[in-house]
Amino acid sequence: MYGVVLAAGQGTRMRPLTDFRPKPLLPAGGRPLLEHVFDACLDVVDEFVVVIGYRGEDVIDQLGDEYRGVPITYVEQGEPAGTAHAIGQAESVVDERFVVLNGDVLVDPELPSALADAGGHAIATTPVSDPTSYGVVSVDADSSLEAIVEKPANPPTNLANVGCYAFEPEVFEYIERTARSERGEFEITETLELLLDDGHQVSVVEYDGQWLDVGRPWELLTANERVLADIGRDVRGDVADGAKLEGDVVVEEGATVREGVVIEGPVVVKSGAEIGPNAYVRGATAIGPDVHVGHGVEVKNSILMSDAAVPHLSYVGDSLLGRDVNLGAGTKVANLRHDDASVQMTVKGERVDTGRRKLGVVLGDEVKTGINVSLNAGVKVGSGVGIEPGKTVLRDVEN
Repeated sequence: MYGVVLAAGQGTRMRPLTDFRPKPLLPAGGRPLLEHVFDACLDVVDEFVVVIGYRGEDVIDQLGDEYRGVPITYVEQGEPAGTAHAIGQAESVVDERFVVLNGDVLVDPELPSALADAGGHAIATTPVSDPTSYGVVSVDADSSLEAIVEKPANPPTNLANVGCYAFEPEVFEYIERTARSERGEFEITETLELLLDDGHQVSVVEYDGQWLDVGRPWELLTANERVLADIGRDVRGDVADGAKLEGDVVVEEGATVREGVVIEGPVVVKSGAEIGPNAYVRGATAIGPDVHVGHGVEVKNSILMSDAAVPHLSYVGDSLLGRDVNLGAGTKVANLRHDDASVQMTVKGERVDTGRRKLGVVLGDEVKTGINVSLNAGVKVGSGVGIEPGKTVLRDVEN
């Protein structure tokens, strides 16, 4: 069975983290989201077909031509023209039944397995408390798909479309017949309507496991927390006798943990990273490859991407630091509002309530801060931006 994985989008809601990388390559638990999607499919997929677009060469460089022994074929979506259009790019490769998953969604292996077992065309759903924010699925008496209604004011059911499917190759004929939607895209939900109109049955697979659509920065933190919850303990790097590792901690070979360091898991420290001396790392934290966390630094519940440096006397909490970020001595991150309300963040020009009581900052690649900089909760700093010494940053800084 083929596994068609959609990984063509830029992920503009994730900016600045996606300025120089496609969203499916953002890390959760020290590994790209795309690899977690692959892991969920390994029991049922014999070949992956990855639909690439924005910075597609980065995806190819990261994954190569196979994943854990399963071959990978790449097809390109030249323009971001919707889910049906993206799936349609796989027609040149796929000649038998296939499952479809997005490259930025965390699910359990039970989901692709259930889709594989359903036979024919199938759509996955999950029960939600507020269906008005989703595409809502209606089910016939024989448990097959009746209709999908987008964000209805009066939902007919509480079953949300999770965006994962299984199809027979005949679906490509219906994709070719699919017209552009009001949004100007070719939607796979419209393709499903065409299948139903022609009398085809579409099975509804009800799923109540993990489902996390990682679309905004704070959702990447949530993904990181969920992945790290299952890491176990594996210490292979160089850990000083005077360091203390508590709980589920992974220190990869080639990583260094120096004297006086305290790490409270779940934490993963990737190869080439160096922590300490006298640093404190806790919460669900992923220290990326070749990252430097130095003397007197505390890092809590954060993701530090490759080659980032927090050399001394800083606090980083509930934050996302891009590649090659460097924080000057004394840089502090606020991760809590004084009024104790949930933190807001600006996404594509709109203020959004993140629902998180604690949320720090999002720093794009190569952000540099001078000494004694203070960064307010919910602030985003664009890639390549430099912050002058002593500044207090209360609003987003664009590049």
